[in-house]
Amino acid sequence: MTDTMALLFPYVAVTGDIAVRVAVSFLPEQSAPSAGRWFWSYHVRVENRGTEAVQLLERSWKIVDGQGKIYQVRGEGVVGETPLIAGGDSFDYVSGCPLDTPTGEMSGSYHLIDQAGSTFEVAIPAFPLIGPSAD
Repeated sequence: MTDTMALLFPYVAVTGDIAVRVAVSFLPEQSAPSAGRWFWSYHVRVENRGTEAVQLLERSWKIVDGQGKIYQVRGEGVVGETPLIAGGDSFDYVSGCPLDTPTGEMSGSYHLIDQAGSTFEVAIPAFPLIGPSAD
C-alpha cells in the first residue's frame, strides 16, 4: 500500500484477493447535533487484486451507536448496483450513515461470486464515526 493510499483510505481489510478500503467524513451540513442528529459519509473502494472477475452481490453492515445500540443492515449490492469487478480493477462508491449519537462504529462484509459460481465473503474494515458533541 502506498503512503498516499493509506492517507486517502485509512481503514483497510484484505480477504484473499479482495481489499476493501474505507475513508469516512463527518458531514456538519447534514447534521444537527442540537437536535440529536449526526451524519457521516463513507467512501469505499473494493479492489480485486486477482486475475478473474468477481461480482459484489450483497452487503451486510453492523452499525453500533455511541450508546452501544446495534443496527444490522443487509441488502442486495451497494448503492443500487451489483458491480462486476474485473481482475486488477476496483469499484468505488459513496454512501452515508445517520446516528442519534455523536459517535459510533461501522463494520461488515460483502458477499461476492466468482466466475466459477462460488460465493465468498470478504471483510469490510471497522471504522469509527466521530462527530462533535451536542451542547
